[in-house]
Amino acid sequence: MSINFVPNNIPEKTIERLSEYRRTLLDCLNKGITHLYSHTLAGIHGITAVQVRRDLMLIGFSSDTKRGYDAQVLIDFIGNILDDRNVMNIGVVGMGHLGQAVTQYFTGKRSKLKIVAAFDIAPTKVGTTVAGVPCYHIDEFQKKIKDHNIKLILLSSPTDAAGSFVQPIIDAGIKGVLNFTSKPLNFPEGIYVEDYDIITLLEKVAYFVKECELHSRKK
Repeated sequence: MSINFVPNNIPEKTIERLSEYRRTLLDCLNKGITHLYSHTLAGIHGITAVQVRRDLMLIGFSSDTKRGYDAQVLIDFIGNILDDRNVMNIGVVGMGHLGQAVTQYFTGKRSKLKIVAAFDIAPTKVGTTVAGVPCYHIDEFQKKIKDHNIKLILLSSPTDAAGSFVQPIIDAGIKGVLNFTSKPLNFPEGIYVEDYDIITLLEKVAYFVKECELHSRKK
């Protein structure tokens, strides 16, 4: 991760939980649940009510606890913290199975985040559309980033090609990268990078499965 500031001094883990809270609250509203207590929200996410209240206090949210949190009010409040005033456009680099799956899944999920363009080098992908998102040749990267006012890149290219996109991303003025490849990328300060390495995450889960099994055998 490379960044030279901490927005509003809100910890990264709190930002992640706020996003998770909002997703849960939206789901609750769809089920007709309009109010939730902190311990209910905490139970859904496997954390403590104290943690939930601490996160919400950190962003300045307070509520009448007699009925719990008003779901819609809290959704809007979290949105004011997480979302930009304008829609933030996203570009996807690499339209293999992962890039296509993410594009199809995410399109329409958030009003303030929109995938507007994809890039690849394969003739079978360039010129096609996925969930309404056009795929351009990577040679058009700089031009299309400017044309579509793209601020964030989702990188799902083959790992061995990931490094070649660092400089073009820098040159295009991109300020955020979600890196789905297993290669750590070296970006300068001022560009926020989040690495999502499936292999590392699976190994982490496998480790805890192993430890649970060892613990069970000792009983």
